[in-house]
Amino acid sequence: MLHAFMIKPGLLLANAGYQSNWVEVLSQPFMRNAFIAGSLVAIASGMLGYFVVVREGEFAAHALGHIGFPGATGAVLLGLSPTLGLAVFCVGGALVIGALGKRASERATATGTVLAFATGLGILFASLATESSTTVTNVLFGNLLAVSTGQIKVFALFTVALALVLAVIARPLMFASVNPDVAEAKGVAVKALGIVFLVLMGLVVTMAVQVVGTLLLFALVVTPPATALKLTARPIRVVLLGTTIGLAAVILGLVTATILNLPPSFFIVSYSFLTWLIVLGATREQHHSGH
Repeated sequence: MLHAFMIKPGLLLANAGYQSNWVEVLSQPFMRNAFIAGSLVAIASGMLGYFVVVREGEFAAHALGHIGFPGATGAVLLGLSPTLGLAVFCVGGALVIGALGKRASERATATGTVLAFATGLGILFASLATESSTTVTNVLFGNLLAVSTGQIKVFALFTVALALVLAVIARPLMFASVNPDVAEAKGVAVKALGIVFLVLMGLVVTMAVQVVGTLLLFALVVTPPATALKLTARPIRVVLLGTTIGLAAVILGLVTATILNLPPSFFIVSYSFLTWLIVLGATREQHHSGH
């Protein structure tokens, strides 16, 4: 009976699409673009991800990717760039969520409401657009290998702009995130900061969706900083460590995907998840041994 379930290693590799020339493939221009774009997204996600976790904005980050879905499909319907539509809806959704909810509970309700409407709108647009099937797949699962040089330039400019904005608002944003009532009493514009943060999140999500898609963007925007927070509580260290985890997931994911000739999104997500799982197990073991 056992022989029926035995698979030869060569057959397994053949089914997986093993590429013997994977080193050559890695040197191709489209792969270089993929490495650069993925790295920029990992850096941007690492910088903002700390605040996403501290402000309990994980649901909002996840939702914004889905809110961008009708923007991409609607843009195809109008003959426009899907990326433009994605960005407009992500940022627009962030503005609406920020305007409707000041506290975490209010934001969660606003996020869920906007998400439900956007999902319905996305289904409508996808059914009307005859050429939307590829766009739908790319938005849901990402298409890192198709990132253009023009997109990389936009990613680079935004990453620099994000770093500059965060350098200015990091302290008051941290204050407003940890203790919004006291921050507001001290004169901090809590609601305005919240809206700015959500807009930045919407733009980072727009980048991340193009790499891993709406269904998997947690792997870059949330999982790396959440993993880093289990190892250190210092903001700068969390940002640096979270960025490193994201970069490692992108690089290892792309290399593995090239070797096996499979989509990179799965491997990027897998490496990010495995890192979180290992750190979670190690910290729990350390906690138990401490007692």
